[in-house]
Amino acid sequence: MLVAVSRMHINDIFARDRTTVSFEFFPPKTAADSDALYANIAHLETLRPSFVSVTYGAGGSTRQLTHDLVVRLKQTTTLDPIPHLTCVCHTEAEVDDILAKYAAAGISNILALGGDPPRGIENYARENDAFQHAAELVTFTRRFNARGIHPDPRGFGIGVAGFPEGHPATPNRLDEMDHLKAKVDAGADYICTQLFFDNHDFYDFRERCELAGITVPILAGIMPITTLSGMKRMASLALGARIPAKLLRALNRAAGTSKEEAAEAVRRVGIHWATEQCRDLLDHQVRGIHFYTLNKSDATRQIYQSLGLRDSTDLRS
Repeated sequence: MLVAVSRMHINDIFARDRTTVSFEFFPPKTAADSDALYANIAHLETLRPSFVSVTYGAGGSTRQLTHDLVVRLKQTTTLDPIPHLTCVCHTEAEVDDILAKYAAAGISNILALGGDPPRGIENYARENDAFQHAAELVTFTRRFNARGIHPDPRGFGIGVAGFPEGHPATPNRLDEMDHLKAKVDAGADYICTQLFFDNHDFYDFRERCELAGITVPILAGIMPITTLSGMKRMASLALGARIPAKLLRALNRAAGTSKEEAAEAVRRVGIHWATEQCRDLLDHQVRGIHFYTLNKSDATRQIYQSLGLRDSTDLRS
């Protein structure tokens, strides 16, 4: 019988890496998409990220796909995969089973999220879910850890989400920070932010975390814009991410070029903007940068090159 070997607990990763760099993937639904993703993963693996994460569909719609991709990454690559896990549409028994399977596979960390309601169900009743908020999922995971099921005596490392531009479900920013503090107090080890395009929003968020007594590492979520359609789609999915006027003006200039040149011009503008975000974040001692790759590799690799990085190990000490 093969015994799964754990990779690194997130706190060990933070102890090793002065600045972490990580990538996010979503599970492919077709064989062709899977082949394309693994071709891109092969390129990104050479950048030696601190870890990678795998998303979880609304209402757990990609539950098995997420599990399969996470386990495959662990078994066939050198990458350290962190699966997303959400509250929506889950009972305690289901979450316990998911955690037990990841523990058996040697997965060291999870990202605990509130999650989006399932698509196609109007007025979904969240009160029927076992966990109403991510803080409750963090607490449950800590209790799972205490049972000693995980091969690491510390159990799972736990990440949670942060929202530099504010969470639309919590218009009161003071309440929003109380909710984030509750997740950290419940036992979260780090915060990974939603994508943003203006670094001032991140710096303000980081200061408010400091004022609230939140001391865990905060990773900045960056998504290079490569197409106008992708920008509009992600702005919607990312809870209304704000596109700064300067970025919009540059994208409009690029889109106004000849039809043959427009797509490449937009891509150059988007990658340049993300590169400058990363440069500025590194200059301001960001604890980590988390790239929303959209299962692509070119934009992320170009950003590394423009920053003068051979791979992520250049930022470890």
